[in-house]
Amino acid sequence: MATLTFSTSSLHPKTLTRKSNQHFPCKTLIHLAESSNFESLSSVVKRKTLIGAPVRSTTTTISESLSTITAPQTLKSRLKNGETLYGLFLLSFSPTLAEIAGLSGYDFVVVDMEHGPGGITQALSCLHALAAARTPAILRLPDSDAAWAKKALDLGPQGIMFPMIESQKMAKKAVSYCKFPPKGVRGSAHTIVRASDYGIDNGYLSNYEDELLIMCQVESEEGVKKIDEIASVDGVDCVQMGPLDLSASMGYLWDPGNKKVKEMLKTAENGVLKSTAKSGNNGAFLSGFAMSHDSPKDMRSRGYHMISGAVDIGLFRSACVEDVKKFKMKSIDSDDEDDDGIQNAKDGDEKYWSE
Repeated sequence: MATLTFSTSSLHPKTLTRKSNQHFPCKTLIHLAESSNFESLSSVVKRKTLIGAPVRSTTTTISESLSTITAPQTLKSRLKNGETLYGLFLLSFSPTLAEIAGLSGYDFVVVDMEHGPGGITQALSCLHALAAARTPAILRLPDSDAAWAKKALDLGPQGIMFPMIESQKMAKKAVSYCKFPPKGVRGSAHTIVRASDYGIDNGYLSNYEDELLIMCQVESEEGVKKIDEIASVDGVDCVQMGPLDLSASMGYLWDPGNKKVKEMLKTAENGVLKSTAKSGNNGAFLSGFAMSHDSPKDMRSRGYHMISGAVDIGLFRSACVEDVKKFKMKSIDSDDEDDDGIQNAKDGDEKYWSE
């Protein structure tokens, strides 16, 4: 019979609650297939059973029955392994919707403090929910400054997104906000914050740079002009395109499908890809948000490795509108039926509620 032996020093919360950047036993996540068709769920996903990471302890003895355990993977390591990651933006700041999103199989969830109503406290609740669903969280800041970055990073997200980056200087500043001195200017409270498991993770200072995904968002004409310089900054892991703000900066508010906007976006994409090609595996990855005229499948074919396909509020809004529409259409149909049709209507409602 297989047994486990360990010293008391190996008992800490990491054995009970792990960071969202680790894979767990019996956890089934959904990943995009190489030839995925995003319009059909059955053709979009393939299921992959992931095996949990080992307990971090030098005194733990693992039996041969656990010999298949693999090392944890982060968003950063998965990108470097060539994966294309699919995620969701969370604007509602609802921990329940965050947990549902995680359990649904998204590779990551962006908690959006730029356009969502919540701040640090509300974001923390969403991170708790995503951790329970074993899904990596990315925090998008409301502004690209050191104070917001410090508070966000102390929460322990796996990624951080800086909005409206327009120059190499701004990108370098963003990276410096994420690193402790002497490499950067990040304030240190690593002995007590969630990012280091409240000081329990003794190796935090040694590995936080390797695990943190730093994303710079380019969403203006000025940013596109400097995009190759932004993408080449050491420490920038992803360049996130912002098609809506880009269209607005060009004078085409809410018209991201405009021909001129699409041409500008293509210029930006090529700038990132060229910069990445020069840097090899250390270059920035291309990240973006799908639009009605620009599907995730099309984006993937153009070299995107991180794709956000929807917003939680948008999904809920569409579901509500469709729900009301179905009900009203059924009510109109039922008015034309005689008494013999009442039972058929009830049968239809039962089917409707089970959908």
